Amino acid sequence: MKQIGMICSGLCMLLLVSGCSKPETGLGEHGLQPCPDRPNCVTSLNGGDTHSVSPILYLSGREAAREKIRKIVSEMERTRIITDQPGYLHVVFTSRVMRFKDDVEFWFPEKGNSIHIRSASRVGYSDLGVNRKRVEEIRNRFLRE
Repeated sequence: MKQIGMICSGLCMLLLVSGCSKPETGLGEHGLQPCPDRPNCVTSLNGGDTHSVSPILYLSGREAAREKIRKIVSEMERTRIITDQPGYLHVVFTSRVMRFKDDVEFWFPEKGNSIHIRSASRVGYSDLGVNRKRVEEIRNRFLRE
């Protein structure tokens, strides 16, 4: 019985920490924030070998591409748009069971035709590839529409 109480206490602390963690989000001087030194983040800007994903390319105008991304993420499960600005979109995805939060950001630079993306877990070390899979799902939906 004592072990069950310790397990429940540990899970409660984990949930408490996951709900209170402050995300490392927002645009910096050179675009999206870099990934932390953990394998639970991917980015299209300076990701190196571990964190790198390709940006999403578009042929339409910048605003049309942003609206398309906004529509795609709005249709995905357990999402909440946090920031919706002309050149930037920040969305929070919440996992089904443990309610972990992942921050997904899209930056639409004024020059060029690329959407830079960063997807990062707020807590933990490994995400078992969830952020990379999410980015590729968003990319595939973008290219299909």
